Amino acid sequence: MTLHRDPDRPVTRRLSEDGSTIIVHIPMKLQKRGGRKLIVLPETQALPAPKPRRDDTLLKAVGRAYRWRRMIETGRCRSITDLAEQEKVTPSYVNRLLPLTILAPDITVAVLDGRQPKGLKLAEVLRDVPLDWQQQRAAFGFSTTTPPPAAT
Repeated sequence: MTLHRDPDRPVTRRLSEDGSTIIVHIPMKLQKRGGRKLIVLPETQALPAPKPRRDDTLLKAVGRAYRWRRMIETGRCRSITDLAEQEKVTPSYVNRLLPLTILAPDITVAVLDGRQPKGLKLAEVLRDVPLDWQQQRAAFGFSTTTPPPAAT
């Protein structure tokens, strides 16, 4: 195998003259980072969309918050204290999670699909949930310039 690095040349595939070898040319550069060699695609080459990564902690908290809200709204629990007793958690924990039910719909869908911004953690969301959805998008690292994706 021979490695030719020419990032300006497109991907090609051909047979050798004797027909015994397939020659594949892939445009790339090698860069050293921290003592390692890293393959870098040319800037014109589009990267595949990142694989969704669900944050189980954030996902579980959003699910609990919606379930608890439904329990209160339907009368299954008379109060936050009653809910906390039924769920065997503290009332302060219930109070911390319930604001997750006012997240912008596109943020909730992104969390469910695992498309939340990299590094967004439950603790960051629980610190302060703005009421305004645009402010939420900005605070939690979601795009504020493009319209939210339509729910499917």
